[in-house]
Amino acid sequence: MKEILSGNEAIARGAYEAGVKVACAYPGTPSTEILENTIRYREIDSSWATNEKVALEVGIGASFVGARSLVTMKHVGVNVAADPLFTLSYTGVNGGLVLVCADDPELHSSQNEQDSRNYAKFAKVPMLEPADSQECLEFTKLAYEISEKYDTPVLLRTTTRISHSKSVVNMGERTGAVRDAKIEKNAAKFVMLPGNARVRHVAVEERTVQLSKDGCGMPINRVEMRDGKIGVITAGIAYQHVREALPEASVLKLGMVHPLPFDLIGDFAAKVEKLYVVEELDPFIEEQVKAIGIPVIGKEIISICGELTPGRVRKAFGLPENAQSAVEKLPGRPPNMCPGCPHRGVFYTLNQLKAYVSGDIGCYTLGFMPPLSAMDTCVCMGASIGMATGAVKVLPPEERKKVVAVIGDSTFLHTGINGLMDMVYNKGAATVIILDNRITAMTGRQENPGSGHTLMNDPANAVDFELLCKAIGVKNVRTINPLDLDECRTVISEEMERPETSVIITDKPCVLIKREGIFKAGAPLQVVDESCTGCRACLKIGCPAIEWVPASGKKGKAHIDPLLCNGCDVCSQLCKFSAIQEAK
Repeated sequence: MKEILSGNEAIARGAYEAGVKVACAYPGTPSTEILENTIRYREIDSSWATNEKVALEVGIGASFVGARSLVTMKHVGVNVAADPLFTLSYTGVNGGLVLVCADDPELHSSQNEQDSRNYAKFAKVPMLEPADSQECLEFTKLAYEISEKYDTPVLLRTTTRISHSKSVVNMGERTGAVRDAKIEKNAAKFVMLPGNARVRHVAVEERTVQLSKDGCGMPINRVEMRDGKIGVITAGIAYQHVREALPEASVLKLGMVHPLPFDLIGDFAAKVEKLYVVEELDPFIEEQVKAIGIPVIGKEIISICGELTPGRVRKAFGLPENAQSAVEKLPGRPPNMCPGCPHRGVFYTLNQLKAYVSGDIGCYTLGFMPPLSAMDTCVCMGASIGMATGAVKVLPPEERKKVVAVIGDSTFLHTGINGLMDMVYNKGAATVIILDNRITAMTGRQENPGSGHTLMNDPANAVDFELLCKAIGVKNVRTINPLDLDECRTVISEEMERPETSVIITDKPCVLIKREGIFKAGAPLQVVDESCTGCRACLKIGCPAIEWVPASGKKGKAHIDPLLCNGCDVCSQLCKFSAIQEAK
């Protein structure tokens, strides 16, 4: 059976066909849709974890008792999961374990552009890299075979273009090695005390050497001989760009990017006059090829930053670029919070109070954008609270009052709780605002332990943020309506003056929340033209529903799009002339 699938959908299908029983992840673009598709297969127990480390540990537990497991995350999530990953390389597996890490060249939705291939080499585990949706399915299945044959976790690397682009896929049936899970004790293998780990380290090094040798005969590493003047070593989406930009070049397409099949690379290099490596981001393949004494051209002509395109590859090789694409001609569309977003009023207030905002990862990071312009730092998931603690340790008293950490509900559960415990423990005098909108919004409205439902849509315990904060020692916890600007200003300003840790929890759901009955829109608003003075006060919140209509010889007036407005009423609170009223 054939279907047109995205790379993420194909990975989910490959996991199903491979007999996977457990799939676990923390949502993160561009990997999120994998778990959103494994739930189609009831044979797979699919769940969102509180963070990537926990997700991998769930997968490890299932593997150790014999089941095949799938763990997925975006590239920066591997940083969080690195602790168990490195030791898992030593323990090996029982049931096959595959970790999908989705990289984001060009930083479409990420805070850095790290190259996950380095993790494969660092942790000494094999990594496969598919070049289209069909390979996403096939490589997922193959990864489980490699995992169990070589007693190792396997990394499957995708990028944004592979994750989200679609192509035709031939699908099969669930014919993988579906085994019954059972307890089989093997402490020498799975308990990593130093004495056991020393023995396992030797096995890891032997495994890496064997995989490199065996990779030379794997069909996923293949030579495509054409014109012998130019040879290109490439992998993943870069392979597609090379084939389009350099159709006559000979190509060594690598499906396993670690460990590299060095003998195969040497044979290919001997067949071409000039050898190139075309790869996105780091010179990962290039450096290793040069290390074995083979001259190769790579980052001398290919940028180390951003993603590749056929046009960029052609330019690197001195060829004329094709006509400008339609995508490049489109006007820019900067991101913005949705109309009625409960975060908007909080950031407007923080701007007015001239707070120093220690920010975090989520939709609310858009509080950085003008006209709100109310975020001063953003580093990684959960960092806002720890950075606020560090800032108040060294600032003078009057400056210290300005420090406010802002973190979303899902991010707080991900890695913010430890930061708050540290702030209380070490007597940090800062204000923390938890933006509770009942969902993991930025990655597509996924459930989390605070939402009251699981990925499978089963009812679940919902974390009570107020009780949680009090349980770890926060004495001052207040809940506010973020759509009430007066309440926001009063409470936030009061807590900023408090000389000890305090927490403010906002209590309004995401306007796009999926479950019915959680978000209730108000009546759309309209601008009364006769009352509008053109003062532009309503534009200071940056709501997409509010347009500015220029007028010749006049200031112009505001206009509210009734199709976008959901009646949050924040803009009307800014209008001193009562020009914004309920639409008739």
